[in-house]
Amino acid sequence: MRLHLLSLSLCILLAEGCHQHLLTDYRPLDQVGMYSGSMEQLKALNTSDAEVEQLVRLKQAGISDDTCVALVGAAHQRGRVFASAEAASSLAGAGFAESQILEIAHADQLDSISGDAVTLRLIGLSDPTVQTLLHRRLQGQSTLSSAQIARLKNTGLTEKEVLWRIDQGMTDEQAEKEVLAREKARNHYGTGFTRIHGRKPR
Repeated sequence: MRLHLLSLSLCILLAEGCHQHLLTDYRPLDQVGMYSGSMEQLKALNTSDAEVEQLVRLKQAGISDDTCVALVGAAHQRGRVFASAEAASSLAGAGFAESQILEIAHADQLDSISGDAVTLRLIGLSDPTVQTLLHRRLQGQSTLSSAQIARLKNTGLTEKEVLWRIDQGMTDEQAEKEVLAREKARNHYGTGFTRIHGRKPR
């Protein structure tokens, strides 16, 4: 009885302490074109079935094997399961380079800023401006939300003017006030009453 309990305890410790996924099915990755060498790296990372599903989505989004492996590794370094395929795929679809996606992942902000980063692309900002704003977010510096940046830009401000306001510490609330003021001024432009002087009737 004691031997049986000892063996059971040992099994539980091994399962909880190592979290080995010895029976993970890697065939779905083979079916989406992942190289065997990359799958061996994933086995070494003790990748789970749930993570394989995530990686299949990344491969279907056109993300390279190396980046797939690196994303899993980055998650495991923080003691987490990789579950950010949607965020990474959205970034890739918006034109972000894989190096940028990895930079965001290593900062542990894939899920938190991917939506905002994609919106910055959709606004039509230039690559240097997007990169500047992205770095501010990754470094924890204050910046405007992508929604307010879009609104400021729509009122006629240039990217340089928007960035200047961000550098000055403009908040979303302050941006809202300026947007409303600029929209009001634009709506009233050219609507002033002008008296027309002509000949008096005889």
